[in-house]
Amino acid sequence: MNESKAIIESKATNETRAWLYVILAGILEVVWASGFKYEEVPSLVVLIAILLSFDLIVRAAKVIPVGTVYAVFAGMGTIGTVIVEMVFENGSVSPLRIALILLLLVCIIGLKLTSKESES
Repeated sequence: MNESKAIIESKATNETRAWLYVILAGILEVVWASGFKYEEVPSLVVLIAILLSFDLIVRAAKVIPVGTVYAVFAGMGTIGTVIVEMVFENGSVSPLRIALILLLLVCIIGLKLTSKESES
């Protein structure tokens, strides 16, 4: 019985770690995507961020369904780069734009919450 409990705890730890990888990869995606536009981000930082972000999503996809991993990764990158652009470019902050970003965020959270159901 203890072995079964240890396996369940190990699986939960792996899934938690995988979600951490997805979050870190999403943050790194914002770095490298922003680096394509802003010269202040050195090319070496962009290259390292690209390599690390893809390594992290590959690792996460071994535990979490790949469709969920990629959707959350891309969604985080989209939200992050839009926010960076709004801050650094004094971009338009229309209510519709904010509503669409929030809708995307709700969809990302929904994917995370339903990923356990799809594995069962």
